[in-house]
Amino acid sequence: MARYTGPTTRISRRFGTYILGSAKVFERRNYPPGQHGPKSRRKMSEYALGLGEKQKLRFIYGLLERQFRRVFAIAKKERGVTGERFLQLLETRLDSVVYLLGFAKSRAQARQLVNHGHCRVNGRKVDIASYNVVAGDEIEIKPINSSRQMATRAIEENRARVIPGWLARNDEALKGSVTRLPTRDEMDPSINEQLIVEFYSRF
Repeated sequence: MARYTGPTTRISRRFGTYILGSAKVFERRNYPPGQHGPKSRRKMSEYALGLGEKQKLRFIYGLLERQFRRVFAIAKKERGVTGERFLQLLETRLDSVVYLLGFAKSRAQARQLVNHGHCRVNGRKVDIASYNVVAGDEIEIKPINSSRQMATRAIEENRARVIPGWLARNDEALKGSVTRLPTRDEMDPSINEQLIVEFYSRF
């Protein structure tokens, strides 16, 4: 599957928040990339704001435009607030849940864990990163040394990260469970999903 392979810290600088690359990206250059350096940028149009918000969210979850648009189309057809449901579908992807449970250091690493067959859902191997979990599902790291070592190392490195309230983790068994779907205040507060909804409504 294709994925973004370009400069990573540049993406974080572009959107003014840590997304990819080193977490220390803003220590030396706390301004957007480009040949004009820290000079102020001109006022952005509504279209540009929506495009930027869409691109930021797409990079956070590591999706290509076609995949991203497909998730939005599903959210639009379902009941409820489209923007919130869209975020729920992204947040409950298996690779995202593996990351949020602390079994991986990043969503990219979590996707690799899933794609390489290191994860199980309700006792069955699932190697599809876009698989959406639901309330009651149990996610487990495959009980072999290589899988458990990677997950254990990630948990140790991620001790400072808080597990969302809609998830629960058993460190010893390397298992996690989905107690319910996430609410809007439990998802990324830096995202303005309404701008994305308005952006896609133009097409």
